[in-house]
Amino acid sequence: MDRFLLMTCFARAVETGSFSAAGRDLGLGQPNVSRYVAALEDHLQTRLLHRSTRKLALTPEGERYYADIRRILDAVDESESSFKNSVEPSGLLRVACPTALAHAFVLPYVPTFLERYPQLTLDLQLNDRYVDLVNEGTELAIRIGHLADSALRARRLGWYDRIFVASKDYLAKRGIPQTPDDLRDHDCVVYTLLSSGAVWRVGDADIPVSGRLRINSPDAVSAAVTAGLGVGHGPAWLFEDGLNSGRLQFILTDHAVPPVPVQIVYVAKRLLPTRAIVFMDFMADVFSRIPALNGNTPLPTHAVNR
Repeated sequence: MDRFLLMTCFARAVETGSFSAAGRDLGLGQPNVSRYVAALEDHLQTRLLHRSTRKLALTPEGERYYADIRRILDAVDESESSFKNSVEPSGLLRVACPTALAHAFVLPYVPTFLERYPQLTLDLQLNDRYVDLVNEGTELAIRIGHLADSALRARRLGWYDRIFVASKDYLAKRGIPQTPDDLRDHDCVVYTLLSSGAVWRVGDADIPVSGRLRINSPDAVSAAVTAGLGVGHGPAWLFEDGLNSGRLQFILTDHAVPPVPVQIVYVAKRLLPTRAIVFMDFMADVFSRIPALNGNTPLPTHAVNR
């Protein structure tokens, strides 16, 4: 029994979400992949996957086994690349990134990256949930905020300012907040995936906020604030279009908000392949030349309300 083949089939089934997709990816066909995964389960004497007509789901045992073999498969890929003396990074690189950040600062540079490394394939996973690099087989993740997981290592890419904004129409109806405490009496558009929840940090104070709209998408927060549905709080670059057009106004500009780091993280104990290293170097260079990610957020004078 070729256990490496069985592990490869299992890993691709997990990563693609189905036996048929894994079969197409590996050129083996759906029946063979299904048979090989079943053989692996027989060998281990445990169920690794829950099967349904719609999708595959890992069992708790499958999650642990996948995390282990993903490290093995990555190490084999890297070893083969080194023995081939390939001057070009190659293979599949899986990178997770928050959606709004990716659209603003990552996707515009992907064509240049792929052109520079023609033997490399990029699996860019755009979502705003926390991606578990240890158990999900993703090699890198671009993250906003400070590193909290001791199993990870981080490389700083940049940082940005968080600001408070509202539309002119909203401010005309509800008045302009003069102090952070005034936010308690305003409708605030709450981004539900923010780690602090409905609490906004201003200086040394934590301000609980509320409103009639809660959203799990940063872009939707920007759209809602621009539409006059409340006060918004987030990255300056997220509200840039509305500020430059005059539809949005800065508020509370005299009150400091801690800057937020942008980092690229990876599993500390996992062998980092060359393809991951060149991606980190590339994005570090890109981000270093973006003013909005280096604390340079000019305030349009027409958009400032104090």
